[in-house]
Amino acid sequence: MAVWALGINHTTAPLDLRGRFAFAVDQIEPTLKGLREALARRPEAAILSTCNRTEVYCAGERQELDHTLDWLAHSGGVSPALLRSHAYTLEDGLAARHAFRVASGLDSMVLGEPQILGQMKDAVRAANEAGALGTTLNQLFQRSFAVAKEVRTSTEIGAHSISMAAAAVRLAGQLFEDLGQIRVLFVGAGEMIELAATHFAARNPKAIAIANRTLERGEKLASRFGGEVMRLSELPERLHEFDAVVSCTASTLPIIGLGAVERALKRRKHRPIFMVDLAVPRDIEPEVKALEDVYLYTVDDLASVVQTAQASRQAAVAQAEAIIDAGVQSFMHWMDQRDPHTGVVPLIQQLNAQADQWRAAEMARARKLLARGEDVDAVMEALSRGLTQKMLHGALAELHAGDAQARERATSAIQHFFLRKER
Repeated sequence: MAVWALGINHTTAPLDLRGRFAFAVDQIEPTLKGLREALARRPEAAILSTCNRTEVYCAGERQELDHTLDWLAHSGGVSPALLRSHAYTLEDGLAARHAFRVASGLDSMVLGEPQILGQMKDAVRAANEAGALGTTLNQLFQRSFAVAKEVRTSTEIGAHSISMAAAAVRLAGQLFEDLGQIRVLFVGAGEMIELAATHFAARNPKAIAIANRTLERGEKLASRFGGEVMRLSELPERLHEFDAVVSCTASTLPIIGLGAVERALKRRKHRPIFMVDLAVPRDIEPEVKALEDVYLYTVDDLASVVQTAQASRQAAVAQAEAIIDAGVQSFMHWMDQRDPHTGVVPLIQQLNAQADQWRAAEMARARKLLARGEDVDAVMEALSRGLTQKMLHGALAELHAGDAQARERATSAIQHFFLRKER
């Protein structure tokens, strides 16, 4: 069995390229189906898609990295050569190590951030619901979750984490003298917007508004912060009212265009607007950044902000890597045990089949005795004795046959397998 992974993230690919490979939740199932049908042996598969990364994990009888990369390139409408120049490809132990590092927050823009673990669990759940998650990938991900938990509880890797939302508030504070005097608009109502709204609300802004495609979800979030809710269709006419705009939706196309921002600036008499686009693909047209009175930041622009204060956590990285090393070794040992070339899996199957035959024979014999009216205790005694004799027959035969050297080897093996004390 082979395991392989490939992907692009915030360190290997620019924002616009990552946007081509961003998969919404409702796209995961058909996308996984397309991937598995495109490969020769329909491998197990899972897709992790966040604002900072898109990764494909697969497991199958044979590694198909090249074909997987070709499929991903086609799905994003780019050439395989272009994708390959920005992608990382990993096999077996390296693929496992990468998954464990991602789950533990060691591969994130914000070192040690916990949000990625929930996103990985969502990706595994989606793969399972799509029928694409098999024994090997399930084992890989469950072990990655266990490793992440140990890293989080045993190290200080997540201490003093600066989230993207906190970074946005810090940047806004550099532009506006008093955040308590600004009006903030949040576009979307997902987890990232909820986090950003929580951070801004702590600074008691003058007003908060939520613009969302569905009013019900927007109202629920707005009520938490004493804000108002509006439809996305109202944005062009009301954009000028807000000093800060934070957007993160699942839209595949920009929802705040250059023209709308230009009109808003005119109505604001060119008072500055602070804008943060946390979406991948972009929610705000990139041309907006060129406007003189707009301060637009994307997820990649926030990188330098979130990198500060990470030096204090570097001491915990080595400890986390040691935990990950142990997890990788354990997973690869499990993989080796399942490898049919080692003979372990067929041997286990043969042992189970032999035991089932013995059990079936003794059960059939016991039923006949009971049907004839034999004493129940005597039948149970005969059943247990029969099973015991069948289990020990081979071992006893080895001890009574062969030369002295063969008996010595048999003695050592039998002592190991039959006479071990329970721990």
